Formats: sequence, structure tokens, C-alpha cells
Amino acid sequence: MAVSVFADEVRRVQRLGVGTSDIAVAVGAQPATVSAWARATRRPTGAKRERLMELVALVDRLERVMQPRYVPLWLLKPVPALGDRRPLELLSKGRYRDISKIVAELENESFA
Repeated sequence: MAVSVFADEVRRVQRLGVGTSDIAVAVGAQPATVSAWARATRRPTGAKRERLMELVALVDRLERVMQPRYVPLWLLKPVPALGDRRPLELLSKGRYRDISKIVAELENESFA
């Protein structure tokens, strides 16, 4: 996959308001590495690529159920349904499915 595809996704998440440091936490990378991905000078691999794609998927889904400007806040705040853990923190631990279940509930509520 081309480096620019990953760069486009990183920049899109950043434009939404998710900071480079927050992306780094979510994917288990250094902020400088995330910046290199955004500049298309490097591309994510292995578990970091998986976490990045999970973050992108969450952002895509969350944008459909809440105001886009609220998405970064939701990712950063403790969520009671996640045991008061922050979604970005859980994502960094590979717990995408736990977060996805909560997002599914939000999707069901907004389409009911």
C-alpha cells in the first residue's frame, strides 16, 4: 500500500482535531513517527498500522453519530461504558472490539 494513503488518513484524523500526540498514544508510536506518517516519509507497519486503521475506522463511525468536532473529545474522555477508561487508551492496548461495541450502541441509538 502506498505511503500517501496512510498519510492522507493521518492528516484527516488530525484535521478532525485529534492531535499527533493522541494518535501516537493510540497506536503505540512516538509523535515524531506519526508526523513522519503524515508527511508521507514513512508508513506504519505491523501492530502500529493495525491500531492506526482501527483509529481511522472509529473516527469514521463516530463522525456519523455525533458532531465531528466532538469526536476528539469522546476519544479522550473516560467513558462509563468502558469502565471509565479512555477510548484512546484502550485502543493502544489492542481493545478495539470493546470500543467498537460501544460505538455500535451509539449507532443503534442514532438510527433508531
